[in-house]
Amino acid sequence: MKKLLLYLSLALLTTTGAQAQKTKAKTKSRAVATATTGQMWSADKANAWYKQHPWINGANFTPSTAINQLEMWQAATFDPATIDKELGWAEGIGFNAMRVFLHSVAWKEDQAGFKKRMNDYLAIADKHHIQTIFVFFDDCWNKTSQPGTQPAPKTGIHNSGWVQDPGDPASRDSATFMALKPYVQDVVRTFANDKRILLWDLYNEPGNSGKGDTSLPLLRNTFAWAREVNPSQPLSVGLWNWDFEKLNAFQLGHSDVVTYHDYEEEAWHRRVVQLLKANGRPLICTEYMARPRNSRFATTMPMLKKENVGAINWGLVDGKTNTKYAWDTPLADGSEPIEWFHEVFRKDGTPYRQDEADLIKKLNGK
Repeated sequence: MKKLLLYLSLALLTTTGAQAQKTKAKTKSRAVATATTGQMWSADKANAWYKQHPWINGANFTPSTAINQLEMWQAATFDPATIDKELGWAEGIGFNAMRVFLHSVAWKEDQAGFKKRMNDYLAIADKHHIQTIFVFFDDCWNKTSQPGTQPAPKTGIHNSGWVQDPGDPASRDSATFMALKPYVQDVVRTFANDKRILLWDLYNEPGNSGKGDTSLPLLRNTFAWAREVNPSQPLSVGLWNWDFEKLNAFQLGHSDVVTYHDYEEEAWHRRVVQLLKANGRPLICTEYMARPRNSRFATTMPMLKKENVGAINWGLVDGKTNTKYAWDTPLADGSEPIEWFHEVFRKDGTPYRQDEADLIKKLNGK
């Protein structure tokens, strides 16, 4: 199976240009195709941007007091004290980047307040010498979301309260999702020249939750909306499923910097890196590290540094997302897993594994 996936990924890389052109030819709106491709960064510009940064490494961050994106960003539950404390722990081991999910519902409820809270978050992160990758849309986990009080975590279940954005069937319905253009453009325009933002990750795992290619229209439009604003930061959408030929081709053909997810062991992950390097653009792995799958700090993180690939693992602090539990093996009694799936720190700030924290510090020269 892995050999087949390697073949598919190689075929994808060698035909990206042709497939991207084919995708554009099928686009009904000439404006969409022009806006999406006309301002895409050259590989030279992308590589020059990458060289301006130290080796990028960090985590996907949700404060331990939030079960999902809404609980993180809504006014009643925004928790700057916890964010400050936990980003301080991240700074202590040398992390310099966090990937953080936004949510359109929080913006719709309180546009000015939402952007103020984004600015407050960025100020805290900047104090800790951390840049941020903001994520707009997401096809993972629960299909619907509601403003207000969020559900309590389900005992022992990974990401039980995480919500898609814009959800299902909204992500497939152009009449619905076109209303999200003001959201994307308002946020990107507000922070378009903010050096505290590393890049814009426009869409997490498009096609997940059984959606497949039905997510392509929203993906295409989201790139177009952001390109119209033309921020100083690069745009990207991460590769994550090698079977999604059309989505992968569009993502590779329109991302300024190549981002991707890989939860496999180091040897397999290294082959993926070698294949993706053929694209000629900087690489950032925006999700990795699942200990029981043998995707580990001890093996994967040194490889990514050696290959000069950014390394953003899933999870920072054990909390309401319950991502110390594995995707498909819930523990109904909520007991401690034999081995944590994700996360770096316990709730009190002590590392889950001191040897991992020491390694991360060493790789960051601390």
